[in-house]
Amino acid sequence: MRDALARRDVSEVYRQLRRHGVSQRQIAASTGQSQSEVSEILKGRQVMAYDVLARIADGLGIPRGYMGLAYDGATAMRVAKATNALEAEEDESVKRRKFLSHAAAVTMGASVFGTEDSAWSPASASTPAPARIGMTDVQQIQAATKALRDLDYRYGGGTCRDAVVAQLSWAQQLLDSTSSDPVRKQLFVALADMHSLAGWTSFDVGLLDPARSHFGRALEFAKRADDDSLVASVLYRMGRVYLHYQEPNEALKLFQLGQIAAQESGSSLTVAVLCANEAWAYGMLNKPDQVQKMVGRTKDEFARANVDDAPDWVRFFTENDLHGMIGSAHDALAVFDPKKHASIAVAETIKCNEAYGADMQRTHVFGLSLQATNHFRAGDVQEGLKVGRRALQFGERVKSARVADRLKPLELEAGKHRANSDSRDLFEEVRRFRQT
Repeated sequence: MRDALARRDVSEVYRQLRRHGVSQRQIAASTGQSQSEVSEILKGRQVMAYDVLARIADGLGIPRGYMGLAYDGATAMRVAKATNALEAEEDESVKRRKFLSHAAAVTMGASVFGTEDSAWSPASASTPAPARIGMTDVQQIQAATKALRDLDYRYGGGTCRDAVVAQLSWAQQLLDSTSSDPVRKQLFVALADMHSLAGWTSFDVGLLDPARSHFGRALEFAKRADDDSLVASVLYRMGRVYLHYQEPNEALKLFQLGQIAAQESGSSLTVAVLCANEAWAYGMLNKPDQVQKMVGRTKDEFARANVDDAPDWVRFFTENDLHGMIGSAHDALAVFDPKKHASIAVAETIKCNEAYGADMQRTHVFGLSLQATNHFRAGDVQEGLKVGRRALQFGERVKSARVADRLKPLELEAGKHRANSDSRDLFEEVRRFRQT
């Protein structure tokens, strides 16, 4: 039962209860669900929404920490307003459409800040705030965000998400303080950036609904601050969430909205990042001509970019990342045409993997697993085995739910060569890793 709770496998939790004589009616009464919902979960339907998981834990008398829901209810309400059960279990495609509509409205200039609560708008902080704030207070938020982002970047969102959430809860108090107009604008920027990090770390540990909530709020703050580059950043990150969940159409729409803001920002590097991600989305849609077009534009914009003048959030995009993104686009195309694209994906990912520092462990897992997968697709089994094992070694050091998902293609490709004992061993090692 503890293993099932740690995985947030509610289906298995309910099955364990049924094996010990607890009826569906009793489960429904305890968790506040209908018997039909309990039945669907028993059949395998996943539960991902934070507030529903929390309600199930509380209803069954389970410590929230067993399910990785260890922060208290008051904090949860402040930073990611709980929706009712109907909203939480709303169809994922509806949520995607709602977010896209919200993103389009904000990006195109609609006045949405301060309007009625949406499905992702957190409630206001209720604890006392300083009467007046200055630029030093804002800089403290920025410093905290930078330090926490560095932890996420190195070791994964699981190392810092709760800290980001706690910092955000405090930082939002400052909205009730008085300040000069320049300080107010920078506060909006700082809160947008911190919400964006909260969204990214939530996504990294597998909490999709809180991620969407934070990204939606980040978008509003960035627009209120008239920071087009930051708007582009938030849309890029939410698009990446949808790419991860194999929804390239929705991702592409968000990247295209982000492209509007990126061009308004005047930053060629920002435009390059959006172009690179559009190329990846087109790859997942099996549109090689569009991939080549966007890769070409990415290279052109990157060549024009002046990193010293680029916004802070986009400076991560170096030549290493350029190769990594091109490799990702060809990796997506290799699913449909491995003979043509697997070798290109290998060549591009080798360039970035060899240049990244050993401390960038999550990035190493992603890059090495992609490289190993395409070694297998290209027929170089021995190299695939060697690189695949390195990816696993890094994966064991990272607290990120995305790692298991990104290793799935490697598991599939190694599984195609199970006549080879080493490939069979790697297949089993990856499979066990993904199940833990």
